Amino acid sequence: MKVFHLSVECFPVAKVGGLADVVGALPKYQREMGIDAAVIMPYFQRKFVRDHDFDIIAKGDFYQGSILLNYEVLKEKQDTLGFPLYLIRIPGLLDREEVYCYADEADQWIAFQHAFLHYIKSNSIFPDIIHCHDHHVGLIPFLTRHSIDFKVFDKVKTVFTVHNGQYQGWMNWNKGIILPAFDTWKWGLLDWDGLINPLATAIKCCDAYTTVSEGYLTELFQDANGLQNLFYDERQKATGIVNGIDTAYWDPAIDAQIKANYEIASVEDGKMKNKEMLCSRYGLDPTLPLLSFIGRFAGEKGADILPEIVEELIPEQSGKLNIFILGSGDPEIQAHIAELSDRFEQGLAVYLGYNEELAHQVYAASDLLIMPSRVEPCGLNQLYALKYGTIPVVRNIGGLKDTVIDVEEGGYGFKFEEVDAAQAVEAVDRALSYISNSENLSQLRERAMNLDFSWGKSAGKYIELYNHLLK
Repeated sequence: MKVFHLSVECFPVAKVGGLADVVGALPKYQREMGIDAAVIMPYFQRKFVRDHDFDIIAKGDFYQGSILLNYEVLKEKQDTLGFPLYLIRIPGLLDREEVYCYADEADQWIAFQHAFLHYIKSNSIFPDIIHCHDHHVGLIPFLTRHSIDFKVFDKVKTVFTVHNGQYQGWMNWNKGIILPAFDTWKWGLLDWDGLINPLATAIKCCDAYTTVSEGYLTELFQDANGLQNLFYDERQKATGIVNGIDTAYWDPAIDAQIKANYEIASVEDGKMKNKEMLCSRYGLDPTLPLLSFIGRFAGEKGADILPEIVEELIPEQSGKLNIFILGSGDPEIQAHIAELSDRFEQGLAVYLGYNEELAHQVYAASDLLIMPSRVEPCGLNQLYALKYGTIPVVRNIGGLKDTVIDVEEGGYGFKFEEVDAAQAVEAVDRALSYISNSENLSQLRERAMNLDFSWGKSAGKYIELYNHLLK
């Protein structure tokens, strides 16, 4: 079975969020199960591309509106990631450094999708499954059915994964003229409330759609930034499959980015060595419990209530708790957090920015991880934390609801219901009280680290879905 994963992110080539982690791991595990899986993504001028060798395997051109675009398809020579990686480069559109935030983003993603289809048609490549990830490639299920040039692929099955339904790729209808020529009688499949909506188009046209947790699928039926009725109406095509983690990269027993490796039997000693290193570097007391936040400073992550959480916890737990914040994002939230780091000289450390190595070290050093998310389709941070014996304190939403069970229910984490600083603080207080008993902490860590959130099970569910479609 030949499967192409289409995405604009893939770790470690280009990462902004959890989408990259999924696309960077799922195909590798599928190949281990006998699936011929590969990733095709836009070319970005980033470190991975500069550090690895690529062959140009194809060239072509097509008109995007009245503009002739030339493209190249590059393949990474060594299959370093455990699967074939293909990059599509288009001078002036798909040859930049950043993934997002360009004014002509719609033109970029249309060109990427057009170039992909042109490439596989020109080279008579017929995958069994085209697996599209998020709205950036949401027009593919429509174009393979209704584009005049690409109807040769109308029997190829398309799977669309919703990683975050809040972002839908809206574009004005003036972009319709630069799409590959299509059957204009089908224009309604592109339209939602007077705009071209690639996410809505994908849900209407794909053979199956998935969400990155079962809980998030249910939530999309109720609130999906205007598409909830569409998700519900197309529910017969839907499957919720929780994301996994790449245990070749996220495993404290073999992680080369942390100070001391450890397993369940050595977790107490291993975490203390990692905590001592981190606390020494950032001026914290290693004898105290360490609560951390890792992620984007964005409203959907609940980061806007993070300053209030810190302002309540530091005085309340003075001399009894350390807090570490690693992240960046919304300028207002970031400025507020920076101000807190200046105000609280004891008990708080902040790193503003993205630092993959430091994130591993924080997971290994921390006792607790807080995730006050408004929206969390799956969430990977809590899965990384559990693997490293770090206990999650999370809002009961989306994938967090599916993957974290509260200790009061016999589980291994702590939950709160609303995006509310007081509720979050109460959950942290409950967690601190519980883990103050060393036996409780040991049992929680063992329970957490014994959980299996590897990609094996989830990759298998995707393969079952593919097989069902091909039958």
